[in-house]
Amino acid sequence: MLYGREHEQAAVDDLLAQARDGRSGALLLRGEAGIGKTALLDDAVERAGKAFRVIRAAGIEYEAELPFAGLSLLLASGLDRLDVLPGPQRRALEAAFGLGDGSAEPGTAPAAGAADRLLVGLATLGLLAELAAERPLLCVIDDVQWLDKASLDALLLAARRLQAEGVALLLAARTEGGAAPFDRRLGLPELRVAALADADATRVLTERAGPDLPAAVRDRLLAEAAGNPLALTELPVASGPQAHTAAGLPLTSRLLIAFHGQVTGLPPATQTLLLVAAAEESGELDVVLPAAAALGIGAEHLTPAEETGLVTVAPDRRIAFRHPLLRSAILQRAPHHQRLTVHRTIAEALPEGDRRTWHLALAATAPDAALADALERTAVRTGRRGGHGGAAAYERAARLTPDRDGATRRLVLAAEAATEEGELTRAEALADEAAARTDSPFAHALLDHVRATAHFWRGSYPTAYRLLLDAALAVDHSTADGTAGGAADGAADGTEGGAAIEPAHAARMLFQAFHAAWYAGEEPVADVLDRLAALPLAADDPVAPLARYLPAAVLPALGRPAAALPAAREAVEAARRAGAESPADLVQLCGATLILGRDEETVDLGGELVAEARAKGALGVMPTLQFFLAEAELFHGRHADAELTATEALALAQDTGQHQWVSQLSALLAYLAALDGRTDRCTDLAATSLATTGPQTAAPAAGHPWAQWALALHDLGQGRAAGAADRLHALTTGPHRHHVSATRAVPDLVEAAVRLGTPDRAAEPYERFARWTAAADRPWAEALRLRCHALLGPDELAEPAYLAALDLHATAHRPFEHARTALLYGEWLRRTRRRTDARPHLTAALETFDRLAAHPWSTRARTELSATGTPAPQAPLTPLNSLTPQELQIARLAAQGLTNRDIAAQLFLSPRTVAHHLYKAYPKLGITSRTALLTVL
Repeated sequence: MLYGREHEQAAVDDLLAQARDGRSGALLLRGEAGIGKTALLDDAVERAGKAFRVIRAAGIEYEAELPFAGLSLLLASGLDRLDVLPGPQRRALEAAFGLGDGSAEPGTAPAAGAADRLLVGLATLGLLAELAAERPLLCVIDDVQWLDKASLDALLLAARRLQAEGVALLLAARTEGGAAPFDRRLGLPELRVAALADADATRVLTERAGPDLPAAVRDRLLAEAAGNPLALTELPVASGPQAHTAAGLPLTSRLLIAFHGQVTGLPPATQTLLLVAAAEESGELDVVLPAAAALGIGAEHLTPAEETGLVTVAPDRRIAFRHPLLRSAILQRAPHHQRLTVHRTIAEALPEGDRRTWHLALAATAPDAALADALERTAVRTGRRGGHGGAAAYERAARLTPDRDGATRRLVLAAEAATEEGELTRAEALADEAAARTDSPFAHALLDHVRATAHFWRGSYPTAYRLLLDAALAVDHSTADGTAGGAADGAADGTEGGAAIEPAHAARMLFQAFHAAWYAGEEPVADVLDRLAALPLAADDPVAPLARYLPAAVLPALGRPAAALPAAREAVEAARRAGAESPADLVQLCGATLILGRDEETVDLGGELVAEARAKGALGVMPTLQFFLAEAELFHGRHADAELTATEALALAQDTGQHQWVSQLSALLAYLAALDGRTDRCTDLAATSLATTGPQTAAPAAGHPWAQWALALHDLGQGRAAGAADRLHALTTGPHRHHVSATRAVPDLVEAAVRLGTPDRAAEPYERFARWTAAADRPWAEALRLRCHALLGPDELAEPAYLAALDLHATAHRPFEHARTALLYGEWLRRTRRRTDARPHLTAALETFDRLAAHPWSTRARTELSATGTPAPQAPLTPLNSLTPQELQIARLAAQGLTNRDIAAQLFLSPRTVAHHLYKAYPKLGITSRTALLTVL
């Protein structure tokens, strides 16, 4: 019986009701230790009853560094259904749970960091949906504050994508007190579990201690418990009716003392058996009892603990403690030497594997070369599975390594792993410790790379750029004079011995330095590219094609001389022939095609690489590739395609924690919203973009240039030329003026400045744009320059410029910009009283704007056309415009003949969510079945 929890029970009932109706949802209960979260979880299971399938797991303090420990426990009952998952997802989950070796099948990507974590999360989503196929699923996770990060990330990804599966995800986390307060925002609906009201607290105490409790003792216990149900239950038992508890201590500490007292009254053998159970993270009797037997303790010694209700043995032969604090109390009260002994006996009871290695490490008191080697193997396997915990394993291995160079090498690896896991402060601390132990130039270069990554994600782009540049130079110099060696060589190849260091290492660091420099300004960009061009790379080196392509693509855009730009396809094929990893090694090349306006190459290459990444399961690079692809689709006037691409990419970027691309993609979607006049969506997305930065970031968000262009375009579409001009002038003359968005925004600045009567504000950006169009050598780019020239030049030269621009537009399919030029020319003709000449241009512009659903521009064209004396036609109604991006994407794939399961695998959804979106799309399209999709799409 729960007292005073009607509000919380109602929230849980709503969650269960949603699942019964086939909808999914999640709820996180937060509160201090003992506040009643676990009781609410138990109550939810009871309320769900036999109508639900229930799966449960809980975070265990000693499991926090074991990747996927919690997830494997939660999904254990569904592992017989792994075959229903798409291949890459199934293999990722098998590797995460140690069911396979983690090696990729032919044609698939190897495990790699964020990409593999995403695949595990998607597999979790698929398995939860499969478990909910016959009846609703209640998924209960307690003590989230102790759940290993890999498991938590996978569950959160699944929670964000759950829609129509009938899954109820109920979690609980401690927020105050104890050793592990949990304040991380998870992005889930939350409910804070508060202290009981006085009347309810009194009822709980009376039920526990009886009605004859003296009033003075009752009042003291109520005051000390402060409405905490566990305290109301345990303090009376621990203190007795007259004794006082440890006043002045935090409540959690007093509860631990209360549990200490209950355990102390048990026989010594039972206490030791409980210590083994507390230290063995899974509670499996098949491990706990053999470990206890090695200490001379038998199963019969568990009985006193069961009789007092401190533990129970579940049907799956796992020991469950009455409350997580009881486990903590047992571990804290045990002497250090006894904990070491227990971990050693647990290790001996376990088979070979990571769990055994961790317990041996916890039992170690002196350097141990063999154990350090085993921990390093654990760290390597963790990295291959995409889990968190590799840094901890490398660091512990370093502490146990007898020789100085070997320990230093492992510290370098720990720092690199911590960077991959996003633990920036820890990574920097490890890098500093390792740097103080070695003189190897290459090791210091690797450690500078770690520090640079931390600075980059914090937005300190100039510092990151300088560190990466120095690191690349150190690698290059060490290659030239042969000084690199020792620990750092091992850090590079995972061995103790030295290895040849090639210029390719310097090139890869310079590629990352270019990324940092892109946000730092034009001069750093040029400096990196000059150094990259000077590297003595072998012609058959996999990075050589990109090292040649990047300077040729970027330097002319900065007004600098460069070698002739080869076709992107030639560079890609050369890189592949040389052994480049595709798509990962080709991402920057794809993005570089946009810088000099090779947008058609971006569409071709970007589409190919996205499809390849999707097929291989290389999802970590997909947000980057899809951003480039969406930009190119937008520039080609394929607005619906761009929105589909960017929307999917944004979800993937959010799922993988790629802050840079969350910001960039939000801004790009804001621009698309500005095109069709969705004011609220434009401003909301732009705000999200500008507010989305990495941890501890000091610099502007990565999407700042695109967000400013989006807001300026929205102002321009709404007739607010002053606001547009202010934003665009700052963008096109500021430190990001070399960015693709800033370059392409110059024609909008020209239009806004001319409308305000201040064309001089656009003069300098226009001159740079003119130089860029000459370097780009693309007809559509020259058309835009001519449009700018028509606006800025004398009136008598405007018409030839407009006509020349329209002729060039006709050779390149960029309907939006073509229509804008026609609109501006039509407006100019009307202003010069040539209404008849203006009508065909205004009509053509209106038809294009209507087809593209560019509503602000349609409104402007209608107004102009009406001013010529010709009634403007109403906008045609198109059912496709009523679909959401996801509905349209699913409908298109269904029209191609793909099944719901095929679509789900391609879009990383569950089949039931696909069916749900199709069900919603049919009435919007005026159809009733899948077979009719081809007729309306």
